[in-house]
Amino acid sequence: MSNIAYFPKPHIDQRPGKRERTKTANRQAILDAAREVFGELGYDAATVRDIIRRTGLASGTFYNYYKSKEEVFDALADDGARRFRPLLRAESEKATDFPSFLRGAVLAYFEFLAKEQESWRLDRPVGEAFPHARSTPELTAVFDEVREAFARVLAHDNAPPVDLDYLTSACIAIARELGDKMLERRPVDTGAAADFAVKLILGGVPALPKL
Repeated sequence: MSNIAYFPKPHIDQRPGKRERTKTANRQAILDAAREVFGELGYDAATVRDIIRRTGLASGTFYNYYKSKEEVFDALADDGARRFRPLLRAESEKATDFPSFLRGAVLAYFEFLAKEQESWRLDRPVGEAFPHARSTPELTAVFDEVREAFARVLAHDNAPPVDLDYLTSACIAIARELGDKMLERRPVDTGAAADFAVKLILGGVPALPKL
């Protein structure tokens, strides 16, 4: 038998190359700068030029990755959704019924939102409308995970069939709008906001606490 069979296989470096690492670093620098600029100036007042100045990169480098501040904002939203998904998945795995998943998921979202975006809310110009990102792959994945979790816990509860697309859309819309208002208040009370959202979804207006 040939001794070649005993030669060790050559080591293949699986690490990304220098060019790929540079691209990753540039993209992250743009996102970090955009987060700071949007927080300091507000989304409406911020410009691509402001973001580029903060990165220290050439303008041509910026446009290699993003065409506009809208695309950068969508990328920030996509990044946030990607980091939120493990928290959502954890709530889905430990939920025993629809109310427990709803409460856990909404509270996890509000706590994540407060941690991620409170600085923007504190500094943005008074009266500026907070933009919502367009549909992105990670935001779509969040929708799909919520829908799948709803299907599982409702089946476990032997609940009557419902339109899962409408239910998921309605719950996400309520959480998103309440989350926006929650961050405008001081102090930010994620628990109270979650209680309000869950009671509204489960019981409608009659179930809400009286002022």
